[in-house]
Amino acid sequence: MSEPRWLDDLEMAAWQGFVEAGHRVDRALERQLKDEAGLSHPQYEILVHLSGAPDGELRMAELAEKLITSKSGITYQVAQLEKLGLVRRRACPDQPRGVFAVLTEQGAIRLRGAAPAHVERVREVLIDVLDREQLAVLAEALGMVGRRLRAHDRA
Repeated sequence: MSEPRWLDDLEMAAWQGFVEAGHRVDRALERQLKDEAGLSHPQYEILVHLSGAPDGELRMAELAEKLITSKSGITYQVAQLEKLGLVRRRACPDQPRGVFAVLTEQGAIRLRGAAPAHVERVREVLIDVLDREQLAVLAEALGMVGRRLRAHDRA
């Protein structure tokens, strides 16, 4: 077995910066959404994806893929949103085991109310911290990582 390729100082700084920033951004957004909208970050993302989907609905499996979570994880989050009246489920007519998550009017209203403060917090903790050149590099770099992992997941 060959020696591992240990991270050099620059690689370690990039890795540690990514991990810390990711956790801190997620924590800040989770706190803002809980305090101001009564939603978890995954629940907010579900509402966002449903609002952008045709007829405000997506199959649960597709929703799980978009949120990069398990089917059981998405089922739990949708159940919580269903209890709040923000989402409902309906059977998929052409697939007996398929289920759609459907955005309710109340869910659309909650999302419209939550979005402005959430976007402001995203700007505060990430976007406005960086200049346009840094944002372009970040978008390109993280996009490349995401595409590579997405292709790997499909293989």
